[in-house]
Amino acid sequence: MRLTRTARRAAALSALVAATLVATTACSGDDGAGGGTADDATVEVNFGYIPDFNGTSLLAVAEDQGLWEKHGVEVKTSSFTNGPLQIQALGTGDLDFGYIGPGAFWLPASGQAKIVAMNSLGQADRVVAQPGIDSIQDLAGKKVAIPEGTSGDMILTLALEAAGMTKDDVEIVPMEPAAIVAALSSGKVDGAGLWYPALATVKKQVPNLVELAKNSDFKDTVAFPTAFVAGNDVVAKEQDKVDRVLGALRDAIAYRADHLDETIQLTADFNDLPVEDVKADAANVQVLSLDELDGYTQDGTFDTWLSGMEDYFVQAGQLPEAVEPSEFYTGDLFVGAGK
Repeated sequence: MRLTRTARRAAALSALVAATLVATTACSGDDGAGGGTADDATVEVNFGYIPDFNGTSLLAVAEDQGLWEKHGVEVKTSSFTNGPLQIQALGTGDLDFGYIGPGAFWLPASGQAKIVAMNSLGQADRVVAQPGIDSIQDLAGKKVAIPEGTSGDMILTLALEAAGMTKDDVEIVPMEPAAIVAALSSGKVDGAGLWYPALATVKKQVPNLVELAKNSDFKDTVAFPTAFVAGNDVVAKEQDKVDRVLGALRDAIAYRADHLDETIQLTADFNDLPVEDVKADAANVQVLSLDELDGYTQDGTFDTWLSGMEDYFVQAGQLPEAVEPSEFYTGDLFVGAGK
């Protein structure tokens, strides 16, 4: 029988309390022989996520499989609508870790956070338009909504560039994702740069919604990786916390690669979504194995992708200048957590 999310949390909490009591007893011996160290204590972590497959699947697995407890982590998760908001929360100390899509990579590249783990390759971004608009060129002079600084912003910029246009050729309307869903559904905007599964909701109201561009249109020039980020101070000052979280994420990555159907169900449970919706969302994700993540880190593939993304962000005016990927991607910590 599958436990509800509440039941799983209660069981995990009971196990955590029991483990803490055991550790406390071990540390309280009079002679100190065989006693625990400070490293045995559970660390508390505030972790942000976006409620889709890319942003949630590893957290869902870690919760269900007891991976946080295994690595001595007590985690509190918070849902966000986009990556830039999580970067802000990292900067204020309200979050320790978070999740971002490719459109927000300019923020760690500009020094506002560190990428501590690459995750997957996103294929869910689209430029869409109301029925009757059949090309990117047809968007000229029309209202196009985007969540600024996200992959929806990125896919629109790339599509306009490929069509010989810029954002100056359309009327950009900055909105949060939920507002874009409503605006598209009601016809208040002509188009948008957005992603699935949010677009699946729009299509229920606008079944003839036109898809004008998608990630794979730009596969030869730009990669669309997703990643987990941490606050600069967390990486600089709390190495034990980072090691523990990365250890749990690595275990979750291994499970996800080998148990995709189970992970889809766990993600649906975590986010209280229909499993069919999550399955459709996961179809737009290229899951990467631990071997691939470690290999791409060590052979320079991720550095190449990140450099290419930086070039895009500089050209788009989001990043003043490119820096070495090693300045914001701590791949050595990710690989080291597996040793």
